[in-house]
This record gives sequence, C-alpha cells and structure tokens, in this order.
Amino acid sequence: MKFNYVAKQLSTVKRWMATTLLCLLAIAFVWQGAFFSNTSAMAAPAGTLIAYDDADRAQDKASRDAGRTKNFIDDTADKVKEAAKSNASKVDQATDNDSPIGRKAKNDAATIQRRANEDASRTKEAVDNTKNVVERTVENIKDAFGQ
Repeated sequence: MKFNYVAKQLSTVKRWMATTLLCLLAIAFVWQGAFFSNTSAMAAPAGTLIAYDDADRAQDKASRDAGRTKNFIDDTADKVKEAAKSNASKVDQATDNDSPIGRKAKNDAATIQRRANEDASRTKEAVDNTKNVVERTVENIKDAFGQ
C-alpha cells in the first residue's frame, strides 16, 4: 500500500517533531546539570571524606552482592542437578529395569550434574574476579584521595 502525499508529509513531520523533542530534552538535562551543580561542595575538604565513606560502602555492597550471587549460583546448580536426577529416574521407571535407554538417561544425568558443578564453579570464580576488580578500583580511588 502506497502512502499518499498527505500521509507522507505527516510521517515526515512526526519524525522531525520527535527529533526536536529529543534534542530539547537533551539540552534541558545538560542545562540542569550545569546550573544546579554545587561547586562549593567540590572544593570543600569534606568532599574527600564523603567520597571515602562512599568507597567503603561500595566495597561492602560488592562483597554482599558477590555472596548473594554465589548463593544464587549454588541454588541454580542444585536445581539443575535435581532436575537431571528426576528426569533420569522417570526414564528408568518408564522403561524396563537396566535398559539401554535407562542407562543412557543415567549417563546423561551424571553428565548434566558434572557440567552444572563445573559451570557453577566457573561462574563463582568470575563473580570473585569481578568483586576483586571492584574492590581494587575502590582502593585505587581511595588512594587517589590520599586517605
């Protein structure tokens, strides 16, 4: 279906209005930041103490979040392993005792459990690395303030 002339013009006008509105909002945000910034607080010596306290809070939050994330990873790995065991037992019950399909299901469950453990340990290691990077960065910031 082809647009007629009026619909095409309306489409162009809508696009220009959206672009103009977006630009005006960007200018308003920049303007607000320039006029409402508190420059005297930046020059005050207490500002470094505030930043120092914020850095300590950031380190504490990084440690807490890393602990929570590790618990979540462990819970997820346990659920995956439990699902694999459950599926293997259901297949074993549905087939004859010690059938090839049942053995395959048990092997698959063991593989899934092993991979869940490996994935969980790799993910926890990545969480530790991220937490360490955050803590090192905060320490560097604290050193930069000379505290």
